[in-house]
Amino acid sequence: MNTELKEAILALEKEKKISSETLFSAIENALITACKSHFGKAENIKVNIDRDSFTYSCCAEKTVVETPEEVEDSLEQISLEDAAKIQKTAQVGDIVSVEINSRDFGRIATQIAKNVILQKIREEERSAIFDEYSQKQRTIVTGIVQRNIGRNISVNLGSADGILNEKEQVPGEHLHPTDRVKVFILEVRTTNRGPRILVSRTHPDLVRRLFEQEVAEVKDGVIEIMSIAREPGSRTKIAVRSNDPNVDPIGACVGSNGNRVNNIVDELRGEKIDIVVWDENPGNFIQNALSPANVVAVFADPEEKVAKVVVPDFQLSLAIGKEGQNARLAARLTGYKIDIKSETQAKDAYGFRYEDYLDEDEEEDEEEYSGEYAGEESGDENAEGEFTGEKSGDENAEGEFTGEESGDENAEGEFTGEESGDENAEGEFTGEESGDENAEGGYAGEAPVSDNSEDEYADGGSDQVISEEKADNDPAGV
Repeated sequence: MNTELKEAILALEKEKKISSETLFSAIENALITACKSHFGKAENIKVNIDRDSFTYSCCAEKTVVETPEEVEDSLEQISLEDAAKIQKTAQVGDIVSVEINSRDFGRIATQIAKNVILQKIREEERSAIFDEYSQKQRTIVTGIVQRNIGRNISVNLGSADGILNEKEQVPGEHLHPTDRVKVFILEVRTTNRGPRILVSRTHPDLVRRLFEQEVAEVKDGVIEIMSIAREPGSRTKIAVRSNDPNVDPIGACVGSNGNRVNNIVDELRGEKIDIVVWDENPGNFIQNALSPANVVAVFADPEEKVAKVVVPDFQLSLAIGKEGQNARLAARLTGYKIDIKSETQAKDAYGFRYEDYLDEDEEEDEEEYSGEYAGEESGDENAEGEFTGEKSGDENAEGEFTGEESGDENAEGEFTGEESGDENAEGEFTGEESGDENAEGGYAGEAPVSDNSEDEYADGGSDQVISEEKADNDPAGV
């Protein structure tokens, strides 16, 4: 048994994680290459390594010819006399295996064989590393900071080194050699110099994997992390939901006395973490995402992915956050474009009041009617002719009536009382909250209560004209 070869193969198999069969094949190919270098060709050379005894043999398969004079190529032919020494039953035309002593190889051939073996080992090592870390993509591993490479950092991951690019480093985080850190494996690439492993400290999924490590309920799927919004080194918001009604998602993630979330905060070097409850209702989800601010109202449009939010005046700054951070993270967490206003600002801003959406519904309903009366929230009366509901007072036309939010009146000699207490009068009446000018035989109602009279009464502003009968009843005048 070749004990030296056995020890070398077993050591490489353990250290480099390369199978022994691959190493056997590499040695066989190396010996064939050495023979080719030594003899000039190796088409008829066969190398075999016994997998049990670790002994190897290198043979040249030669064709038997009758006499030595007929041997034209000593590497491919052998005389019958010489063949009989190796195989007694050999005959002309037979193939005889002639052993080659590798010790006869020159220095150059030996060096070539060595290089072939080393090259194969490197290739297999790179392939093993690529396969190992390809399976670890999108996961976190613990590494040790090695050195700075320009603005990048080399991190030893165990069997390979990862590259932490400048853009994947947390702003303000200073890593020094021998520091132990957890990194997220972004990608594993194949290059001419071997696999290139790119790692990150800023990726949002780094937080996700840390929670999976610290919180058993997250790892088991009882609690699900629905979305993450992160500004590395400063603050992170995560939305969670529980698939078990008996498990509080926030309480499970925080842990007893906050120990679970504190371990994650320590790993992220003090980065703040907000945990909110995910809700399938966009309004509720946006309200939760804007915590710690309280929300008065949310108007969300799921199709356009926009939302208008109203908060108390004293919490507007809290809802927006420092340099807009809270609102920005909430927008990323929910996927909505969020516009935030205080209650005072919302009074004069379209889309921030319930009335804005109610009015739109009413106008859509009114457009469905043509040539007949559509009832308003205020009690409008039917009139002969055509009626179109309006909010502002429109001018009357002959045989046509336009209703007001205040009490409206019937045309054609009929009167319906206004909010101000006006009495019926004969003739035609056009109702207005303020006194309108009389038309022929008409009556314009005033806010003060007046008695019925067959005489005409006209209000001309500050000047008033009173009939004789009215003057007798009211000697004091106006």
